[in-house]
Amino acid sequence: MTAFLLDTHAWAWSLSGDGRLSAAALNAIDGADTVLVSPISFFEIAQKVRLGKWPEMEPFAANLGDLLSQQGGTQANFDATVCITAGLMEWSHRDPFDRLLAATARRHNVSLVSADSVFDGVVDRVW
Repeated sequence: MTAFLLDTHAWAWSLSGDGRLSAAALNAIDGADTVLVSPISFFEIAQKVRLGKWPEMEPFAANLGDLLSQQGGTQANFDATVCITAGLMEWSHRDPFDRLLAATARRHNVSLVSADSVFDGVVDRVW
């Protein structure tokens, strides 16, 4: 069984049909048995829409849960273990969203689909 966790931007780009998704990312998503999205991605998109930092996601923000279901995706478990792992992880990167995504990928033992090389050496990354 193959499973992948989508970084927030990868999920957003898949929702909007954005052409920035790489061929490897598209292949991973299309070929996966399970595509996971962390609840922190819901928060990140909603917050950035509210702050006016991601206006292109505004049409999607209110229906993210339904959209994920329509795509056949699944919400990743997000629990105390993920939060503790994110907080204690030996990694100089301070972005809380990224730390929680890396911890979620570790918790589920899956690769992360992300354009962001900051994850290299922390989790397995597909791009």
